Amino acid sequence: MKVSLIAYTPNPEKTVAAAAKMCYAAADVDTVMEGLDDEKVANFVEMLSEIGHESPIEHASFTFAIEGVSRALLAQITRHRIASYSVQSQRYVSEKEFEYVLPPEIEKVPQAKEIFLNNMAKSHEDYLKISEILSEKYFGEFTANGDDEKTAKRKAQKKAIEDARFVLPNACDTKMIATFNARSLQNFFKHRCCNRAQWEIRELSTEMLKLVKQVAPNLFKKAGPPCVFGKCPEGKMSCGKMVEMKEKFLNM
Repeated sequence: MKVSLIAYTPNPEKTVAAAAKMCYAAADVDTVMEGLDDEKVANFVEMLSEIGHESPIEHASFTFAIEGVSRALLAQITRHRIASYSVQSQRYVSEKEFEYVLPPEIEKVPQAKEIFLNNMAKSHEDYLKISEILSEKYFGEFTANGDDEKTAKRKAQKKAIEDARFVLPNACDTKMIATFNARSLQNFFKHRCCNRAQWEIRELSTEMLKLVKQVAPNLFKKAGPPCVFGKCPEGKMSCGKMVEMKEKFLNM
């Protein structure tokens, strides 16, 4: 897995503070940014957290480049709908150089790992075979309809992988660009940094939190699983590791 913070709102905490100032002070468009030194910015951000006024936080956004994650993770992260995603398409990008994510727990067990690796190899082999068969079929159709050889081959290969991709597993590697506003990110961290979240998206969310804390430490000071700053909301489903979680995220 590789995660990079490739863009974000310039001066994100000051932007949030300006939005808060517009709500609570006699400011206008000409003066809203005046006097917002580091101390006042931190105070405004802290105040918003204390009173639960979250809408000003939405004015700061963060964009991540993510690769080396599975299609299983893609299905989970896109459930966070207040975000924007651009994902590498399996319709347009061939999986000829097939890569996949090996779950750590499978890797620990030799017998399970062998089965998994054999399955990945078989999926790749079947993908290539289906792509070739369909490509030959479509090539004949396109040339019969008058396309020259070069055009027919290009169109046939593209159309073939549209259906061949259905044989690929959830483990198949994918890449994406994802943009969240800070409020949506805080919600994302609340759910996905939790120890009960699935391991891959938990690892991703933790890395994303580390990155945004570097550029907006006050804004994400209390971000992470709920148990770090309060009571675990999972009830009987709690992982029971609140002490370890507090240590991990408070020292991040």
